[in-house]
Amino acid sequence: MKRPTQITLLIYTLCIACISVFGSAQVCAQRADSIYYASLKKKVNNTPQIKTNIKSYRPFFGFIPYNTFSSNFNKATVSKSDKILTVIKVYPNPVDDQINITFRLERESQLSIKIMDLLGNEVITLANERFLSGETTKNFSFPNRLNSGIYFLRIVAGGETSVKRISVL
Repeated sequence: MKRPTQITLLIYTLCIACISVFGSAQVCAQRADSIYYASLKKKVNNTPQIKTNIKSYRPFFGFIPYNTFSSNFNKATVSKSDKILTVIKVYPNPVDDQINITFRLERESQLSIKIMDLLGNEVITLANERFLSGETTKNFSFPNRLNSGIYFLRIVAGGETSVKRISVL
């Protein structure tokens, strides 16, 4: 064979070899990228636990010890008997034009029942009167038709507030 023909044949052979090897270069690149991104994954180690032996604070000159104060503070929780207001039921929900509220007062107190919109604006005051202790069911009719939507029923007795969500049809 002549020299140019051999060179041409060699170039064709090299081209075919390169195409077969590098023809899947995109797959090789994805594989390399996936290996690269796999090495970038954040490795999560266990959080180290700090173990110390801290002595409690002991003040000088007859002050109240720190550990005595903290133990009394933790025990000072509000018991259920201290609550004045317990709202049991608000029905029907969704509301059309009438609502029934069942609540329990532990002692006689001033009770305020208001309907608030989503922004906290007062829409209707249903009741603002003194109620006796015990369980009470009150039936309220809205004086004018409310727009459909979500409202909040805020019931305040003494310093306690209870909020219930109602839907108006």
